[in-house]
Amino acid sequence: MASGSAAPGDNKGALVGVAMPTKTSERWIDDGNNIQAKLEALGYKVDLQYANDKVPDQQQQLESMINKGAKALIIASIDGTALTQQLASAAQSGVKIIAYDRLINGTPNVDYYVTFDNQKVGVQQGTSLLVGLGLLDADGKETGKTGPLNIEYFGGSPDDNNAQYFWQGAMSVIKPFVDKGVLKVVSGQTEFSQCAIQQWKQETAQARMETILNGFYAQGTKLDGVLSPYDGLSRGVLNATKAAGIPNPIVTGQDAEKPSDKLILDGVQYSTIFKDTRKLGDTAAQMVDAVLNGRTPETNDTTTYNNKVKVVPAYLHQSVIITKDNLVKEIVDSGYYTKEEVEKGQ
Repeated sequence: MASGSAAPGDNKGALVGVAMPTKTSERWIDDGNNIQAKLEALGYKVDLQYANDKVPDQQQQLESMINKGAKALIIASIDGTALTQQLASAAQSGVKIIAYDRLINGTPNVDYYVTFDNQKVGVQQGTSLLVGLGLLDADGKETGKTGPLNIEYFGGSPDDNNAQYFWQGAMSVIKPFVDKGVLKVVSGQTEFSQCAIQQWKQETAQARMETILNGFYAQGTKLDGVLSPYDGLSRGVLNATKAAGIPNPIVTGQDAEKPSDKLILDGVQYSTIFKDTRKLGDTAAQMVDAVLNGRTPETNDTTTYNNKVKVVPAYLHQSVIITKDNLVKEIVDSGYYTKEEVEKGQ
């Protein structure tokens, strides 16, 4: 862990830096707002910054937070390998580091990690694709449907540590059906490196889907489903299929963003994975409060998250598969978004 210690009460009203990756995804805006509200409710001052998906900007923001005297940093990294110098500087000043949702790799100076069970998120994405295609029933049992059904894969940003977890989890449930010939990846692009979308950009996913459709589906081949690990990518995929006049395939997602919630209610996007970021923000704030007052934060995983230097103690929250059937119950009734927000998609 980072050096430095605090006695109870020493850091009352301290400054906490919160570094978020981007405002291009509403998910990160919600995260930042949630964390700030939780920390302020605990009596801390907050410096919340967004880096517009630019690593140098995030590095500079962290340096600024340290220079301002921040006692702790909550960091959702853009590139989990690019912050070693900044975190070394933080550790020398006794600043505590919480990695938020994305593991920071290659440094000993990460105290704790708060996230969702990202391997399970991938399993949920793969499972929802199989259910949507009719290969599994609602209880997860094989239906006996033989196919072959045509699918394509999309992966997350290669500089995001979580993207590999999503991919591995999804492949663990999808690949057996590919191996049996029940599913066919028509493009032949089955490696993460072929399917990854840098910085999770919707327009990049749309362009890749257009290329795949023009190259492999132009002769009337049916596209049945697409594995997508994030709602923004899903919307890019669906923009491409709509423009090509292809009936809506089964498309997965993640983050339950409002535009995709509307698409799910409208029967366009099939599913998403809901990660209640209120819980994530609350845990991150409680971790900060603990480490700044000489207490050990609660964790529930001390073996999984090896950042190439150390195993970082973590707290994992659980995610939920969302379809049209349970969206209102999980998203609206829980108070995450209002009925009007999801119906308007904004």
